[in-house]
Amino acid sequence: MFKRNAKNKNLVGLDIGSSSVKAVELQGKPGSLVLASLAHEPLPPDSVVDGQIMELNSVSQTIATVFDSNQIKTARVAAGVSGSSVIVKNIIVPPMTEAELEESIDWHAEEHIPFDIADVSLDYQVVGSTPDSLHVLMAACKRDFVANVKQAIQLAGKHPAIIDVDAFALQNCYEVNYEPQANQTVALLNVGASTMNINIVQGARSVFTRDVSVGGNQYTALLQKELGLTFDQAEAIKRGGALPADSEQRDLSQVLETISDILALEIQKTFDFYRATSEDGEGAVQKILISGGGSKLPGLADFLTSRFEMPVEHFDPFRNIKIDAHRFDPEYLKEVVPEMAVAVGLALRGVEA
Repeated sequence: MFKRNAKNKNLVGLDIGSSSVKAVELQGKPGSLVLASLAHEPLPPDSVVDGQIMELNSVSQTIATVFDSNQIKTARVAAGVSGSSVIVKNIIVPPMTEAELEESIDWHAEEHIPFDIADVSLDYQVVGSTPDSLHVLMAACKRDFVANVKQAIQLAGKHPAIIDVDAFALQNCYEVNYEPQANQTVALLNVGASTMNINIVQGARSVFTRDVSVGGNQYTALLQKELGLTFDQAEAIKRGGALPADSEQRDLSQVLETISDILALEIQKTFDFYRATSEDGEGAVQKILISGGGSKLPGLADFLTSRFEMPVEHFDPFRNIKIDAHRFDPEYLKEVVPEMAVAVGLALRGVEA
């Protein structure tokens, strides 16, 4: 679930979210990357709930449409998982050899994973060491959850070559595009339709991750309830559209702040958890980068800047990736790029480092 591998060439990064499927294919090497393919296709409501694919046929058909409509020839896919079935932990173990760690990782994992170890797919990476300890980043996901994602991809006629964690894909995208300094501590937020992935990274090291069940759908539901709107009307207003002429005229910012407060509370909880578990010397969060469909909510970045008294910027997943304006419509890109960070991070698994 972790390392980019030079052998994993020709991969499409496929982000199966709760409201849409996003796909990205890259060519070249870091420093000279080029966007080869990009696609965004909406999913029927409730096809994916908390990362779990509920409507296998709908999702596989949407994946097939993504590839066919955009003439994506590559069949090998890197997909991501997130939500309550995914556990990510930084653990500390005694010094040992690589072979000893591999042999004992299940035993160490049992202390930290609230599922039966036989029911999970487990991966790990040594991220640091001292004379007295090894620092290990460990990720686990329920096997049936992983099998569910693989099956949807296979039904679409594609090959699930890699299953990663969305929070790590977000980090891969950040590292390539922002080239972080070792002393920088940044919170990466991917605000999806129903889940917010949070990854606090120090330099190129993930120090705390958390998935939260809050996202853009809650803004839409509140607008529908408070203003008596249809789903489509609420979605349009959430993205900056005007209220229908025949509806009650209300201060939208106050309505939307109700959900933004919930979002901010979950971010604050995450920062508190991070501080409580971090080692002495690990820095406080200095900046927030926001991505995902929910990040397009007008005024959200300013709201979070005011709440946390730190810079909040929109994450640019193509900051260091060349895009041919003749091949990709700039207006279309402006609409979908905020949602592409995880797909770009997944696509980087097929890039030679």
